[in-house]
Amino acid sequence: MNINELIKGILPRNVDYLVGLANLTGLLPERYRGYDYAIVLARRLDDRIINNIADGPNMDYFNHYHEVNAELTHVAHSLADAISAQGSKSQVIEPTFHDKDINESYSQTLRTNFSHKMAATRAGLGWIGKTALFVSWQFGPRVRLVTVLTDYPLPYCPEPIDESKCGSCNLCMRECPAKAANGKLWNIHVDRDEFFDAFACRKKARELSLNILNKEISLCGKCIAVCPIGKKKKSQA
Repeated sequence: MNINELIKGILPRNVDYLVGLANLTGLLPERYRGYDYAIVLARRLDDRIINNIADGPNMDYFNHYHEVNAELTHVAHSLADAISAQGSKSQVIEPTFHDKDINESYSQTLRTNFSHKMAATRAGLGWIGKTALFVSWQFGPRVRLVTVLTDYPLPYCPEPIDESKCGSCNLCMRECPAKAANGKLWNIHVDRDEFFDAFACRKKARELSLNILNKEISLCGKCIAVCPIGKKKKSQA
């Protein structure tokens, strides 16, 4: 199976995607036993929409968020079907988690059974930023992720990303309306709770969504908009 040709034939032609291949052996919960490899797809978000959420979420962002999730879900299932047709097992981890994907301790931890961000770092696509965003090399945090797990032995990334590349930049931390980050840099030995308060982020995002959008959801995006990595200069826009 030529996995690169398979992926190329399925990805939409009119938008930017990053593709990463990862070996997740020993990193997943028991429920994913046998699925040791992952294809991680990062779909670039629309810069014009992201640039307009520096002061909080709006309806354009809300609609774009859901449209991109739907596109990623469709692409991932098409890819999984193609892999299965070649005789290998596959399982899609959709971009937004459903009840079946959430473990019993979620309300106490805000952690799911699978981390797209972890898979993306193992695939060498980027790292975890100071506000717990996934930050890709090319597009910064202006991406949404989806993952296809498989038992097919992929030609995975030999150099996964083990530590943050954010350096001394604290822009997302300073601009975070929840003040959820403390500035500590992520690495694979640093737990999320050591540098980021997911509960504070969720609470503020729900407040903003209710006040601005009149929707009981958790949507903010300000740290995505202000991150300088992947942000086009005005002359490039």
